[in-house]
Amino acid sequence: MKKLKGIIIVIFALSLTALIFSCGKKTTEPEIPDRSEMVLVPGGTFIMGDTRGQGTASEFPTHSVTLSPFYIGKYQVTQNAYNAIMGSNPSVDWGIENNYPVYNVSWYDVIKYCNLLSMKEGLMPVYRIYGSVNPDDWGEVPDLNSNIWNAAFCDWDANGYRLPTEAEWEYAARGGASDPDYLYSGSDSIDDVAWYNGNTYVCSRPVGGKAANGLGLHDMSGNVYEWCWDWFYGDYYYISPSDNPTGHVSGTARLLRGGSWSYYEDECRVSHRRSGYPTTKDSNIGFRICRNAND
Repeated sequence: MKKLKGIIIVIFALSLTALIFSCGKKTTEPEIPDRSEMVLVPGGTFIMGDTRGQGTASEFPTHSVTLSPFYIGKYQVTQNAYNAIMGSNPSVDWGIENNYPVYNVSWYDVIKYCNLLSMKEGLMPVYRIYGSVNPDDWGEVPDLNSNIWNAAFCDWDANGYRLPTEAEWEYAARGGASDPDYLYSGSDSIDDVAWYNGNTYVCSRPVGGKAANGLGLHDMSGNVYEWCWDWFYGDYYYISPSDNPTGHVSGTARLLRGGSWSYYEDECRVSHRRSGYPTTKDSNIGFRICRNAND
């Protein structure tokens, strides 16, 4: 019996080692298209915040929000898509392949990516720094907090790519509706729709590997956290406008949504809010793009 137990332990240890080692290696997973498909989210009204009574203080009070229609990425931005625009892949060790979500990207990195992608596709860039929409005029992406980059101007009328607002993100994660009132994006069963530390505790996974929500969006719960445009403010829901809110006017940290592969199921709830400094780069943090539906 002792010998059998020892064999089982050795097999488990070898399997775990192989799994961890594979996270830093390229895989032969099937390819996802280079750039996420964009899904139309019809405009509408929903109840934002913790509607299930399981959240923290910053998720209250629940409140009605009305949004204009917009497009949002079907998938999280992949490493291949990011590399094609930025010329490098910052993702290391925690899932490496073209169709894995890009991670280790700061909020500053992401707004640069959005403008470069817009310019490449002949769209009007959304973000402006130093009075310019061309990131070549912005200088190097800061590694330290930058008041200049923090003051980036967002042209909400431009048709280029941008980060979703927190309200847009939650509306999309809920499938563009308040009913059914799922706990996670597309289901009350987290294992159906999310990679989190209960089913993949060693690295991220290829985008689109779990079931989509009602809008056809994948990984809005789990895999990697996603940057939003908004400044984080814990009491914002008390003062938020009801029509197309864009977040608090200032702050020190930006919003992150969705949970990730190394976090518990609680962080993967559609109403969960987390913050990160704009310079933060982490194996748990990526993003998803959106754009206006006005053209």
